[in-house]
Amino acid sequence: MTVLNVKSLLSSDNSYASLALRLPAGVIFAAHGAQKLFAWFGGYGLQGTGQYMASIGLEPGYLMALMAGSAEFFGGLALIAGLLVRPAAAVLAVTMLVAIFLAHWSAGFFISNGGYEYALALLGMSVALAVQGGGRYALDNVLASKQ
Repeated sequence: MTVLNVKSLLSSDNSYASLALRLPAGVIFAAHGAQKLFAWFGGYGLQGTGQYMASIGLEPGYLMALMAGSAEFFGGLALIAGLLVRPAAAVLAVTMLVAIFLAHWSAGFFISNGGYEYALALLGMSVALAVQGGGRYALDNVLASKQ
């Protein structure tokens, strides 16, 4: 059994491609997390989001809202900073899978009908970052160089 070392978790190529994915995805995730956690940007906060989550079968709703909001907010900040990009992106990918199948699937593909297309795009971005790492200007590169 191979133990994953920290350097391989943090290292990535020095391309701009990950940076180009990281920044917009991070802003989007952080903003959506802030809606869930703090009721910023027209969001419903933990109470309202928790009630919604309970209504679609994610119980206890408040805890699920706290978990999803935290994953999105702090994961988004991690992507922006380029800090622990692979684990943050993996958590965000799982969050998007839950959103796709439990919140949006029944509405079909198009977001105009409440569908999963937007969550699917964010899932793709998250998976790409989980595979590729933070790229150029990521704090992960600084941490990897110290290993």
